[in-house]
Amino acid sequence: MASATTHGYRMWMPNMPMVLLHAEHATETTPAKAVFRVLPKMTKHEVKQYLTKIYDLPVVHVRTQNYLGKRMRIIGKRQIVYGKRPDYKKAFVTFDNTLADTGLGCFVPGMNAQKAEGGQVRLE
Repeated sequence: MASATTHGYRMWMPNMPMVLLHAEHATETTPAKAVFRVLPKMTKHEVKQYLTKIYDLPVVHVRTQNYLGKRMRIIGKRQIVYGKRPDYKKAFVTFDNTLADTGLGCFVPGMNAQKAEGGQVRLE
């Protein structure tokens, strides 16, 4: 984590990317869940603190799973080149019952395009 100093206070700025892969809304029986792709060096505690402190999300439980990058073999005319994609980690996050909607699938006026009669695109 990178740091910056502001008015004598030390403030930590995150430089670890988290990519949202999948999210599920809460139902009557299950809480809201989300799957993030994170760096392999991030721990469960860091994922929870990242979502809690920065985005103010009520995280209850975090599970992680490590993945090895795919190995590739590229066959050329004169030689064979071996390569590998980078390793990554998935974080499966379960939220509190107070979070019912994960925010996906929201309707934004003017952004949703629908085909009108005659084949023209109409913005709502």
